[in-house]
Parts: sequence; C-alpha cells; structure tokens
Amino acid sequence: MSRFATDRLIFAPGDVDLSRSPLAGHLDAETYVLGAFNPGLTRLPNGNLLMMVRVAEALREPIREGHVHAIRWSDGRYQLDPWPVDQADTSDPRKFMLHGGGWKVMALTSLSWLLPVELSADGLEVVAVHYDRAIAPENDLQCYGVEDARISKVGNRWLMTTCSVSPERHSTTLYSSDNGLDWRFEDVVLDHQNKDMLIFEGLIGGQYWAQTRPLGDLYFAYPPGSEWRAGPSINLATSPDALHWKPHRKPGIRPQSGTVATARIGGGAPPILTKDGWLTLWHGVEPHEIVGIYRTYWSILDRDDPACVIATGEGPLLEADPELTRPIEHLMYLRDVVFTTGIADAGDHVVVASGEADLACRITHIPKSAFPT
Repeated sequence: MSRFATDRLIFAPGDVDLSRSPLAGHLDAETYVLGAFNPGLTRLPNGNLLMMVRVAEALREPIREGHVHAIRWSDGRYQLDPWPVDQADTSDPRKFMLHGGGWKVMALTSLSWLLPVELSADGLEVVAVHYDRAIAPENDLQCYGVEDARISKVGNRWLMTTCSVSPERHSTTLYSSDNGLDWRFEDVVLDHQNKDMLIFEGLIGGQYWAQTRPLGDLYFAYPPGSEWRAGPSINLATSPDALHWKPHRKPGIRPQSGTVATARIGGGAPPILTKDGWLTLWHGVEPHEIVGIYRTYWSILDRDDPACVIATGEGPLLEADPELTRPIEHLMYLRDVVFTTGIADAGDHVVVASGEADLACRITHIPKSAFPT
C-alpha cells in the first residue's frame, strides 16, 4: 500500500494505439506494447503536464522458423534481423544475448519510441495523446530505439535527454523545445554507456549542470572500511551551452557500503531548486534475481555546490506497489521495480512520474514536508 494519498497508474500499454505507431505498416509481423513507462515530465505553457512516455513496441512472436528477431530502423524504415536461435539466450522477453564473443552483445526484441501524453495540471487525467509529435529513430545511432526521456526547463527553453541505442554506441542524445511539445534533435552529448543524464532545472554560476551515470564492467575498490561501495554511482558534469559537457572532478552521490538496498544507484528525476537546495530523486537497486529491486530515494544538494549532499532520506521514498498493477497483472513480466523519471512543482507538493514494473506510468503527489533537511 502506498504511503501517499494520491498515487495511481495513469497510462498503461492498453492506452497506446499501435495503428498510429511510427512502426505501423513497416513490419510483416504482429507487435504489441511490452511497456508504456519511464515518462519524462514537464509543465507546459498552458499549465498542463506533459509526460514523454517510452513505448516499448515488441514482436508478438520474436522466435519463428528457428530464428530470433530484432527490430531495427534503417534508411527511414523498420525491418527485422534474424539470428539463429541456437546462438542466443532468449530467457528475457525484452532482449536476447548473443553467444560467442569475448564480451556481452545483445539485441532487442522490442524497439522504443517516445509518445507525448498531455495530462491535466494535477497529472491525474489524460487530456490528449499527441501521436503526431511522437519521437522515433531518425539516424543510425538510434537504430534500436530512443529510450527514457528526462525533461528539464532551463529559463525559457525545454531540454530533453534520451538514450539512443545502436551497435555504434549506447549514447545520450539531446532534444530541445520552445514550448515543451515540439522537439528538435540537437546532437549526441554523452558517449557510450553513460545513462541517466539529468539536467538541473536552472543554471549554477552561469553554467548548465547535469547528473550522469557512466557504466562499465570494472570499478576500483574503495579502501577497507570505507563508507562507500564501489560500483555505478551518480556523477556530475558542467556545460556552457548544454551541448558540450565536462565531467566535474568531485563525485556526486555514491552508494553507501552499509546497505545492499542501494548497491547500484543512478539518477531519477531532474534536480529542481527548493528553498533548501536542489531536490534530486534517484534510484537504488538491491541485487535480486536477474533485474534487482528498484526503489526511489531522495537527496538535497547544495544550491551552489551540487557535489555537496546536504540531506538524504533514511529509507525509500517510493517502492513498487502490487496494488497499483493488480488490474494489469496479466501483463506483468517484472516485479519490484519503480523507476522515477520526472518531477513537477505543484505548490505545497511535487508531482512525481515513475515507470512501474517497466510496464506503466505512475503519478504520485508527494508533500514537500517529505524532504526535511
């Protein structure tokens, strides 16, 4: 049961009209919505909220005629790539791993695109679904899809980071908008395997700041007895123009060694400025089975030096809620996952958008009193 009075699913796979998908008419195969989740969130000039929902459109039968198939964009069209099934691990419905290399190589049985869903000002009612403004692959570096939008409004400009997926690189790409609804592709801004890039909603010392999360298979150990745990953590970067980013020399938020609940961490919602400092919502992952248990946590960062953490909540702010997903239980393929990806100020509370179980969009109203310093 949720600890917050207003906490519900607002958009789910059944709310997506695939006849209006960017993939419609391209593939000689049936597709379905594996998930409509991990929404970026922002407030539009008309006062309504906008979710930029990740739609993972998957093959109904990825394995056929002895091959497992991946969806790929190429030269303005979508196509299927067949791989011999005996060369792949197909245990995960979202992807398959290819055998035989000296490192991990994977392909996807789904392709993600971004769907703008306009909500009422409180985020509790769908007002419009803007299929005509959907964001889909448009160049080679996005040939396996566009994932996990995070939206920040800096001054009068909206900035949206996304993950673009391809064999070339798993990169962070930037879009910009003058109204929060019509988006322009800008460029690659972070290179391979740097995920969860969150641009602060405001300049600090005349510069743009962002949280980042580089990934790798190797991390160096902290000394014995350290309060920190080696592994994926939240770093910081600065930029004069939001396009060219320099890693900040000081670390950001690091996993604590005293708990496995946050053994792996990464950014969640873009930091927003409060009276106490920058409020940042981030995810911690506890190792469990294949994917792990994802929970949302919060911290307050110093308004002038975001590398300085002023306060952090003692326990999780949000956890996966089986009561919310009970009506769509038949669609579930993951458990114990809530992944917060958006936040909007609403006076005495914040509206928080999350992906629930990599399946649906969750809206939670959280009073600002939940973030004491």
